Amino acid sequence: MRLQNKLALITGGGRGIGRAIALEFAREGAAVVVAARSLDQVQTVAREIENQFPTKALGLECDVSDPASVEKMFENAREFFGRAPDILVNNAGIAESAPLVKTTNDLWRRHLEINLNGTFYCTRAALPAMIDRSWGRIINIASIAGKTGWPYVAAYSASKHGVLGLTRSAALEVAAKGITVNAICPGYVDTDMTTRGIENITKKTKLSADEAMESLKKMSPQNRIVTPEEVAALALLLASEDGRGINGQAINVDGGTLLY
Repeated sequence: MRLQNKLALITGGGRGIGRAIALEFAREGAAVVVAARSLDQVQTVAREIENQFPTKALGLECDVSDPASVEKMFENAREFFGRAPDILVNNAGIAESAPLVKTTNDLWRRHLEINLNGTFYCTRAALPAMIDRSWGRIINIASIAGKTGWPYVAAYSASKHGVLGLTRSAALEVAAKGITVNAICPGYVDTDMTTRGIENITKKTKLSADEAMESLKKMSPQNRIVTPEEVAALALLLASEDGRGINGQAINVDGGTLLY
């Protein structure tokens, strides 16, 4: 098993991509901490892991936009497992849409605080122990919107562009310390976030939910949206020794929507 004796911490781990990564890591032998603002969801995932795999799992409540909450999450993980995480997956995030001129200060601030600041706070908290042990993996779940602009998602796109900048800078700082830092950039994924996006499309257009889904599928040359499990498979590669030569990269999982 590729993650035997490793401890992974996954934010936004209660559903969608985060849940899929947690299950994949546990399948490969890792002990897992899943964290989110919704404690009941991550506790459910932790039970699911322990029921399926011979490993330990812990669900913790955390608001990644609050540095004190992040520090508490790491403290609780260390207390429960007796060690700091070897692997950090920064998956917690939000995606809301609005025309730029109708983007409120609060909407803008929420995206930067959760998507970008949260990634920074968690990365900063995880790195000291990784540096001490000369081994670590940090995987940031970004978006293809972090590489290009999209209309009506300026706040989201800006926050994810920031995540890629943070990823690249951190990767260079720790490259000689046995640590890699990478980003995964999904396109549309079959998650609740995409479902909410479809609901928003139907409210603002005359499209039905099925028609809205088809319009999203057509953005990919493969004419489909990807699954959380596909994102998890890449996360596993980046977390394992097999991926040790990949560092500072932003890898798309989008069926070829964006070719850079």
